[in-house]
Amino acid sequence: MTRRLILSAITLLFSSSSSFADPAPKDMKLFLLIGQSNMAGRGKVEPKDQEVNPQIFMLTKDLQWVPAKDPLHFDKPAAGVGLGSEFAREVSKADPKMTIGLIPCAVGGTTLDQWKDGSPLYKTAVERATEAMKQGTLAGILWHQGESDSSPALAATYEDRLTKMMRSLRKDLKAEKVPVILGELSRGFKNNDAVNEQLAKSAKKIPLCGLATTEGLEVALHFNSASYRKLGARYAAEYLKLAKP
Repeated sequence: MTRRLILSAITLLFSSSSSFADPAPKDMKLFLLIGQSNMAGRGKVEPKDQEVNPQIFMLTKDLQWVPAKDPLHFDKPAAGVGLGSEFAREVSKADPKMTIGLIPCAVGGTTLDQWKDGSPLYKTAVERATEAMKQGTLAGILWHQGESDSSPALAATYEDRLTKMMRSLRKDLKAEKVPVILGELSRGFKNNDAVNEQLAKSAKKIPLCGLATTEGLEVALHFNSASYRKLGARYAAEYLKLAKP
């Protein structure tokens, strides 16, 4: 009798503890966040950046879904506030019934060539997005990168290389009709404007693509938290023009 009671107690313990763990959200609208440090975010995390929205989730490094809060990324210890959280908040305001899943994949200091089809970063992004799509549908691809390609020689070929990469990414994710949002680099900082010209051309060449401007934002290698939030809102505005939820 005693052994039976113990077994019953153990069964009750495990069944009770499992009930406390919320299942992963389903039917989410998923957004892939890729690029370098300004996508990963380097802004100072403030208390409001730790507030969670019950409709917004993020995929962790170990492929677990948790309520989203900054930092979303885990590429480097310096990861902080980026544009992704504000993007999600603005999209959620437009459709409060939508459950949003963010897929952080950006890595600071990376070049566009490190994101080309077949590269480790590209493969990781595809793998994480594919895993995420078990819980929803890919709804958007957000790209912010270019500071590492701002030399005259690299900037000159940026449009062609980015267009090819996005074409491959959409094909591999079966996302030909999924909106792509690009973001300008900080205007007036070093040779960023050369890349910004290429980003503008890319946005016109890539189907279903928007471009978030950095006009009036901080002029620096990395934006501050306030500028990241403004940029995230601009990404959301571009996305909503294309998606029309």
